[in-house]
Amino acid sequence: MLLSGYDPVMYSRILTGLTLAFHIIFATIGVGVPLMIAIAEWIGIKRNDDHYLLMARRWARGFVITVAVGVVTGTAIGLQLSLLWPTFMRAAGQSIALPLFMETFAFFFEAIFLGIYLYTWERFKKKTTHLLLLIPVVIGSSASACFITIVNAFMNAPAGVTVKDGKIVDISPFGAMLSPAMPTKVSHVLVTAYLTCAFVLAAIAAWSLLRGRNHIYYKKALRLTMMSAFVFILASAVIGDLSGKYLAKYQPEKLAAMEWHFDTTKQAPLVLGGILTEDNEIKYGLEIPFALSILAHGLPNAEVTGLNDIPEDEHPPLYIHYLFDLKMAFVAVMVFIAGAFIFLLYRKRSAAFGNKWMLRGIILAAPLAMMTIEHGWIFSEVGRQPWLLRGIMRTNEGATTSDHVDTMLIVFVLLYAVLAVSSVTVLIRMFRNNRAEDEIAAKGFKGGDE
Repeated sequence: MLLSGYDPVMYSRILTGLTLAFHIIFATIGVGVPLMIAIAEWIGIKRNDDHYLLMARRWARGFVITVAVGVVTGTAIGLQLSLLWPTFMRAAGQSIALPLFMETFAFFFEAIFLGIYLYTWERFKKKTTHLLLLIPVVIGSSASACFITIVNAFMNAPAGVTVKDGKIVDISPFGAMLSPAMPTKVSHVLVTAYLTCAFVLAAIAAWSLLRGRNHIYYKKALRLTMMSAFVFILASAVIGDLSGKYLAKYQPEKLAAMEWHFDTTKQAPLVLGGILTEDNEIKYGLEIPFALSILAHGLPNAEVTGLNDIPEDEHPPLYIHYLFDLKMAFVAVMVFIAGAFIFLLYRKRSAAFGNKWMLRGIILAAPLAMMTIEHGWIFSEVGRQPWLLRGIMRTNEGATTSDHVDTMLIVFVLLYAVLAVSSVTVLIRMFRNNRAEDEIAAKGFKGGDE
């Protein structure tokens, strides 16, 4: 015990949260980049354009670094589940064992084909043969995210189990995987990962153009990634709407807390911003009439359950309202940037690639997209409190009682600092001294105009 005011539950939550926050950066890249690589290589083959093939090859080089770091942080999560949450693992371990095993299998499936893919460039007469090797990588990376999200879905809405006297006594592994939270959570995780990676890769191209590297390669990369981002952001909006309807039915306390909705009413407004008084009155908030009823049930006159009809000891922290508002503000900025680029692209193409404010906005969208991912997970996990396993086990019941969690926290902070500095340094050096235009000139790559 190194730190004063020691509370094993608090430190377990801090360490788990820190690990997830760090891991999710590399996990998101690990899920989204393979799809972008596949799209670029497919376009390159279809158009016989070496620029897109080089795009895929360069993205794959950087992807390998993030996979390596993701393996370390993913292993840390598995370790911490057993060390920090032993009571939870004893109670629910058999329920989540199948998706955890399938997640490991999906990762190995991805890793095997990734190695083959990386070492077989230009080894096949038919370029499509090499592209086919990437399909298992895309499937494996997305399946890995799918299975680990199923575990989280089970924690939010347990299914496939029989509970007696507060304990799980009967388990259906496949039933546990089919939690009501699974469809919206899995689809939301996948689409937002694709969206975030599209913005990250777009920001790299925009940065190069902003620095005066006006090569057609970067214009093609920017066009591909921003058009992908626009498609994915539309899909995420649809899934976000379905997520609101899931919350209204299965986790009404989270929906009510995020909107400071206390009284069960029809025609419920959606509240943006504001300050909550001690009497649960909202000041300075912007109310959008009927919007919460529409979000919850698709009808303006629908009744939405308020927090006053839920036991007080099951109320989530009310500050998740600000987390949700901040997340939606980030989304609004990204929608504007993606929409503005698409508008300029078809109205005045030179402005899409040459307007400095447009390029700066795209660069800004990349960290905003990653912060949206982070805020979304924080909102999801904090919004489930006080439950670790909703309706079955509270967070303070599942944590370890060890006296050494603070020591673990310090060790893992140092580990993550080393991993962050090392990965960023390697990626910068990998691409700073090997610019795309130099590689194109050296190998005589050709491509059509964009």
